[in-house]
Amino acid sequence: MNSIDRAVYASRVERTLARNPICAILGPRQCGKTTLALEAARRRPGATIFDLETTAGREALANPALTLSPLRGLVVIDEIQRDPRLFEALRPLADRTDEPAKFLILGSASPDLIRGASETLAGRVGFVDLAGFDLTEVGPDSWARLWLRGGFPRSFLSANDSDSAAWRRDFIRTFLERDIPALGIRIAPETLRRFWTMVAHYHGQAWNGAELARSLGVSEHTIRRYLDVLAGTYVGRVLPPWFENLSKRQQKSPKVYVRDSGLLHALLQIHSPKDLNCHPKLGASWEGFALEQLMAVTSDAQCYFWATHSGAELDLLVFHGGKRYGVEFKYADAPTMTKSLHVALSDLELDRAWIVHPGDARYSVQDRVDVVPLSAAVAELPFTR
Repeated sequence: MNSIDRAVYASRVERTLARNPICAILGPRQCGKTTLALEAARRRPGATIFDLETTAGREALANPALTLSPLRGLVVIDEIQRDPRLFEALRPLADRTDEPAKFLILGSASPDLIRGASETLAGRVGFVDLAGFDLTEVGPDSWARLWLRGGFPRSFLSANDSDSAAWRRDFIRTFLERDIPALGIRIAPETLRRFWTMVAHYHGQAWNGAELARSLGVSEHTIRRYLDVLAGTYVGRVLPPWFENLSKRQQKSPKVYVRDSGLLHALLQIHSPKDLNCHPKLGASWEGFALEQLMAVTSDAQCYFWATHSGAELDLLVFHGGKRYGVEFKYADAPTMTKSLHVALSDLELDRAWIVHPGDARYSVQDRVDVVPLSAAVAELPFTR
């Protein structure tokens, strides 16, 4: 397998450019943003491309207003977070009534980490969030490979598991030592590596900032800032809790995940299917992997998790189209109905629920509750695209 067709994301880029003067493709480093942008540029002869990772690209935009004003057609600016001045320069260009140019900007940090981006370009920019490959792109038969290696193209497409693991180790080092400082974030690489590894061990659990802060010898405010950095650079996920007026005490701390399963496995020293199958985080790894696959294909859904202090828990609670849906992720060939799901159905008044597993079996375990394979879930659940 030498390449993967990313037609869904390419279509999103085209629709966003049609509706807005600026389209921003946001996602982690090395997830395929540049490849997607170059495809858009190839469809538009005469497109202009600036890469701010290169000296030439930065020098060409030393005076952004002067350089960008006369350009026509599609203008691509890669790694735009390296020069925040560009957001201010783009605003008047996007407001021109005749729209002589469309701008495709690429960034490796969320708008919240790019100072002033959301406020400066509000009403002018549409966002396309890009992650690594997902199951709909690689095909259902490749789920085990995708789970072990993660979705970063060079990791997934490596010749073997050893090469994939080596690439992910190098990615983590470069991310910590070069990419984070380039964003203006002043955290010692070794400190952030220790924290990221701790998050990997907490993967799929409720956030306990006090415990992590004690372990690193920093304040809870500082430890939360570290978490915000991982989430804002698309390598961590903070899944918010849902709580409402029930008689039961409910969990109000978010759950934390390492978004890419391949990076999770690298941080946990999992390098092969054998390592994964005997690791104590096997179930948590499956939960995070399956969660990300569903999150990649949700449409306008609002996603949460739900848990009570007495032990009932729902891995994913989705609000979509005026209905409530629940999902549990189980690493088992033939999962059965759980007490937690019984409680969630009743307390949350779920319209439907599913138990998602890695096998091929499909069956009902109760009225409104079905067991489905992950490949079926990403294609068939009502809140997916």
